[in-house]
Amino acid sequence: MDLSYQIILFIGLLFLVSVLASVVSSRIGAPLLLVFLVIGMLVGEEGPGGVRFDDYQMAHLIGSLALAIILFDGGVRTKVDSFRVGLRPAVTLATVGVVITVLATGLFVSWAFGLPLLVGLLIGAIIGSTDAAAVFSLLHSHGLELKQRTSATLEIESGSNDPMAIFLTVALVEFMTGQHASIGLGFLLEFVTQMGIGAVAGLGGGVLLAHLINRVPLTTGLYPLLALAGALLLFGATSALQGSGFLAVYLAGIVLGNRRLQSAQNIRRFHDGMAWLSQIIMFLMLGLLVTPSHLLAIAPQALLVAAVLILVARPLAVVICLAPFRFPWRDQAFISWVGLRGAVPILLGLFPLLGGVEDAFLYFNIAFFVVLISLMVQGWTIAPVARWLRLDVPPRSRVIHRMELDLPGQVEYELVGYTLEEDSPALYKMVNRLKFPESTRVVTMIRQGRPVDDPATEILQPNDYVYMLAPPEYLPELDRILVAEHGPARLEEHKFFGEFVLNGGTQLTALASAYELEIPGQRDANETLDAYLQRIFKNRAVVGDRVKINHLEFVVRATRGRNITQVGLKIGRPGAGGDHH
Repeated sequence: MDLSYQIILFIGLLFLVSVLASVVSSRIGAPLLLVFLVIGMLVGEEGPGGVRFDDYQMAHLIGSLALAIILFDGGVRTKVDSFRVGLRPAVTLATVGVVITVLATGLFVSWAFGLPLLVGLLIGAIIGSTDAAAVFSLLHSHGLELKQRTSATLEIESGSNDPMAIFLTVALVEFMTGQHASIGLGFLLEFVTQMGIGAVAGLGGGVLLAHLINRVPLTTGLYPLLALAGALLLFGATSALQGSGFLAVYLAGIVLGNRRLQSAQNIRRFHDGMAWLSQIIMFLMLGLLVTPSHLLAIAPQALLVAAVLILVARPLAVVICLAPFRFPWRDQAFISWVGLRGAVPILLGLFPLLGGVEDAFLYFNIAFFVVLISLMVQGWTIAPVARWLRLDVPPRSRVIHRMELDLPGQVEYELVGYTLEEDSPALYKMVNRLKFPESTRVVTMIRQGRPVDDPATEILQPNDYVYMLAPPEYLPELDRILVAEHGPARLEEHKFFGEFVLNGGTQLTALASAYELEIPGQRDANETLDAYLQRIFKNRAVVGDRVKINHLEFVVRATRGRNITQVGLKIGRPGAGGDHH
């Protein structure tokens, strides 16, 4: 029994160190997943821990389960609203883009190292997918929020490109081990079958799971477990039917995340924690699997592969895939740079080992080394590159506490809480004199640990807690009233959006008359600012998009669905011409 307790003690200590490492990671700007990986290597056979772990079958099982949970959580957090601006380019990157990346990397590896073409393609397939969780955890740790077009594309691509990379890797391994006679129409049919079954099972299973959650009366704490059980059941059943289980759980997550569910907030919080736990387990395990001394032997070749992947293959795929969608060059440059590699390439590196492919350890070590380089080089530079390319926008909300309220048949409301800091613009003002948006109400105010009797007549003081009932779309307006702006001066609202706010329904004719302006491309006298800007941005306008006409610059400030509701106006010195980006 003593050994059992020691193992439990060791596992608990390992998890505790991994979680606390996030504090150090955020301070030095290191990718958290890199920290988990390094901890695993330190615990491994050549580190101080001295733990030997080489059960590749168990590693594949644990890794697959962890990845399924991570993809399900990613789907739950993906909003359908983002599909308007990111779905088509993201799906193109997740399919055609992965194929281009694999071909470019594979051809170079085959030529540079004198390897058979299939071996080069296999290495390209193993390192072909990107990791959204790594990207967004890094951005959030730096307090950055990207333009929706860029963030939606990256998020959807990273959630949907894993099935493609997995399919290519498995198909190539099966061909190299003699399970397929040739590469051709059979591969295409297998791809369509896997993705088709995965898509149908994911969408249908998601609808059934949502229906089950809303119909079955359970204790509140059991709903997150029901969602997790449903996701794992769907993953296993789809895989057993020769479909893509990873695609199925991702799509099921999207279905659940965009429907009204019982205990929705608990489900999201639980799966956020489960996704982090899965990432910790996966990276610790993968760190244990590798033998650091073996990495040194292949370091020069792996460095070259990583350089080609990061600097040639990924940018080439992005430029080709995004050309039809006319993405601005800044967006393309950032998407090219943040093709961050995470756990999936290392997990795919196990497939040749399990399939008995010759020199499989070499492929695993190359994948591991490429992920290390990607996390160090790209991971450490994501935030500076986003700022340099000016793709960050003012945060949509700085709410301290948020809680969704389940009000069947009613408008979606949240209970939101603010702590008033010393620099809050609302300090020393009476609550009922503040111009809060319609449909928002002050629910309570807590001062020195006690709720006040009549919040409306109170004068706000530092460290007061103000809790309000509000629809999510009004949170940015509440922020402007209760929270002081922090961050770079260029992201302050009056500098980023301009001093004036225009309604999206403002007619262009009125603007032209008021500012003595000739608006190029205006279709008729009744055309609105919303319609004009949406036409320029191909109905994919997002907050932060801007158009410069002579000495005026119009900046998209707020959207609702497909409509632009607010436009910022910046007035500069008169000049000629117009531009947009």
